[in-house]
Amino acid sequence: MIITLAEPNDVSKLLAFREEAATWLRGLGSDQWSRPYPADKLLATIAANTVFMLRDGHTTAATITLTPEAEEGLWTEAELAEPSMFINKLTVARQYAGQGLGGRLLDWAGGRAHRAGAQWIRLDAWTTNNRLQRYYLEHGFTYVRTVREGTAVNGGPRVSGWLAQRVARPSDHGFTDRTPAPAPLPRAA
Repeated sequence: MIITLAEPNDVSKLLAFREEAATWLRGLGSDQWSRPYPADKLLATIAANTVFMLRDGHTTAATITLTPEAEEGLWTEAELAEPSMFINKLTVARQYAGQGLGGRLLDWAGGRAHRAGAQWIRLDAWTTNNRLQRYYLEHGFTYVRTVREGTAVNGGPRVSGWLAQRVARPSDHGFTDRTPAPAPLPRAA
């Protein structure tokens, strides 16, 4: 399998991935990703070269977003001073579920972050999705805290504030990486 940067023509596939995942999550009793994701925001992250596709021939098996930008209000000033990259929207197509691709993508992200000069890979997960939180813990992440203050776009409480991190390090993920080298992270002042 090959990892590539997402392209603008991947937007419909990425939106379909999210809907497929939301449907599956609803079946598990979770409201995660129940709101549609705006296509313009997705296009902006694609243009920033932070969205990656795992391709199996002509089929997209999974996607992950890896960015040096933290979501506002989640991490402390001291944490933000540490070189880090942030994982978002890790999604595996249901037909590829159970093959360990998500864990291998987390390993790939840790290696890419390490090459960029990051000390940590960090993420925020849905605060009520205990199954997802256990998944990240089983893949070497350490729970940091849950942020509930602040408001979501719709004025409700923050829903994705379970924070975790793990050391950024090279690993043998087994994918062919066809992405350009990551830009070095800026040094803290």
